[in-house]
Amino acid sequence: MKIKCLLVDDEPPAVDLMSAYIERVGDLEIVARCNNAIEAFGWLQKTKIDLLFLDIQMPKMTGLDLIRALHDRPRIIITTAYREFAADGFDLDVLDYLVKPVSFERFLKAIAKYNQYNLLRQADTPEKAVDAFEQAYMYFKVNKQVKKVYLKDIVYIESIKDYVKIVTTDKALITYQRLSYMEEKLPENKFLRIHKSYIIAIDRISGYNNDLIHIEGQELPLGRSYKQGFLKVVNV
Repeated sequence: MKIKCLLVDDEPPAVDLMSAYIERVGDLEIVARCNNAIEAFGWLQKTKIDLLFLDIQMPKMTGLDLIRALHDRPRIIITTAYREFAADGFDLDVLDYLVKPVSFERFLKAIAKYNQYNLLRQADTPEKAVDAFEQAYMYFKVNKQVKKVYLKDIVYIESIKDYVKIVTTDKALITYQRLSYMEEKLPENKFLRIHKSYIIAIDRISGYNNDLIHIEGQELPLGRSYKQGFLKVVNV
């Protein structure tokens, strides 16, 4: 099945270039081209697509405003001439951020990232799932910078009001995000909510008792309402 793509850009040469790139990749298909975000918003309300290529600076409504307006978002690759919006884009969970002029090699890296995301979500064998997870990563905005974190390195995530602290094997970082968002985006076979304030990496559990879970030298609380789900995962 082909990956359905929507192009949104008010510059015809940019649309033509991305169209040519997409046509060179066998498993991609252009289903529509829109020259402004308002048109794209209306189109997305009635048609489901897989991948949205989106410019930022457009008249009447920006690409970032379009992302914020969408409830059920496809995976999004931003294509723009402006580097300064990268942190905002990744804060909105875009898949990739391409700066014009976009080379074909850079375009292919973005498509590889999309395929990698799909493998992680849809792997139908343990071998595929393990390989995809080893390569999977997310971007987080930390102190006005964008940080790349590999999922395999995450030990646990702690909620701190409107922020989360992501603790990895070698560092900890704090980013503006909700724990519920992280719970939704992380693969459920690798991560588990154990408390209203904590998500842990299942493979890093070293032990537990009735109230605490031991993980990488830390003791984290096991919430009463999460206990049944935890015990089911550890097969008790």
